[in-house]
Amino acid sequence: MTKGRIIGGVIVALLLLIYSTVFIVDEREQALVLRFGKVQRTVTEPGLQFKLPAPFETKIVYEQRILPLETSERQILPEDGKRRVAAAFARWRITDPQRFREAVADVENALPRLEKVLSDSLGKVLGSESADAVLSNKREDILQRVTSLAAAEAKNLGVSILDVRIRTWFLPDQTLEATYNRMVQDRNAIALGLRADGQEKARKIRAVAEKQAVELVAEARREATTRMGVADAARNAIFADAYGRDIEFFSFQRSLSAYENSLKGSNSSIVMSPDSDFFEYLRDRDGASKQ
Repeated sequence: MTKGRIIGGVIVALLLLIYSTVFIVDEREQALVLRFGKVQRTVTEPGLQFKLPAPFETKIVYEQRILPLETSERQILPEDGKRRVAAAFARWRITDPQRFREAVADVENALPRLEKVLSDSLGKVLGSESADAVLSNKREDILQRVTSLAAAEAKNLGVSILDVRIRTWFLPDQTLEATYNRMVQDRNAIALGLRADGQEKARKIRAVAEKQAVELVAEARREATTRMGVADAARNAIFADAYGRDIEFFSFQRSLSAYENSLKGSNSSIVMSPDSDFFEYLRDRDGASKQ
């Protein structure tokens, strides 16, 4: 029984020894083998690997996949002075595990360092361009310069920056409000100018119309006066001709017209002497005047 326990213990010890000397590197990982804290070798190929049992040798595993990185928003003053808020995101990978371990130890410590590198590179490149250049056909060239600058700095951390893209590019709140107010003022000034121009044109149109109206009325009055004069002349000629043909009938006709005009309206009373010549043709039943 005691011998069996001993054999079992030996087997367990051998299994633990074997387990501590064998490790598997996943295809998404890379590893460092350390001997007493110093890097012995780098393992980048996936598969079964061997090492001395701890504490003689230990392993550290790092990601070999592409990892994301985002910067926080920061204000940038472009070359043209139009301040903007910018932020970027990037894709990066650990390419030198040994240098990475010596510089930052792990991904958690690497992220703030890499964010600063990317943010500084973004500020340097965008600060040398105009605000509108980021939205123009120069965009790809600008991003390539940011990537190159950030990659050169990140290389010291054992990291490779693969690609950089701008995530945010807009006006700060205070600048946005000032820009909006300036746009409102500009549009109000344009509207005021348009209204003034319209009022001036309306004044000129009214002046021309009033002048034409005065001329038309004057012309109409002149024509009316001329026609009235011709008509009066024709009427007088007719009266004169009628008077010359039958003086008595003409006098009778004029008296009838006078009677009719004097008795118009609601007042049909005439206060006048009965011997007046006005009633000459009313005193004789036959219509003849008394001699």
